[in-house]
Amino acid sequence: MAVTRLERKGRRNVSKAKRAKQVIKSLNAKPVIRNVDVEEIKKGFSKSSKKPVKK
Repeated sequence: MAVTRLERKGRRNVSKAKRAKQVIKSLNAKPVIRNVDVEEIKKGFSKSSKKPVKK
């Protein structure tokens, strides 16, 4: 008895698995943390919070 291989289905399964791996990798990827000057950012917030309040 001969064995019939479902080649299209096999390719489809491989491509689905590959796509799923790529999606998982992209969701787990963390962005590169750069050197950030925290004090400079804090100064920027304090400047914007000193706006005069209208009464």
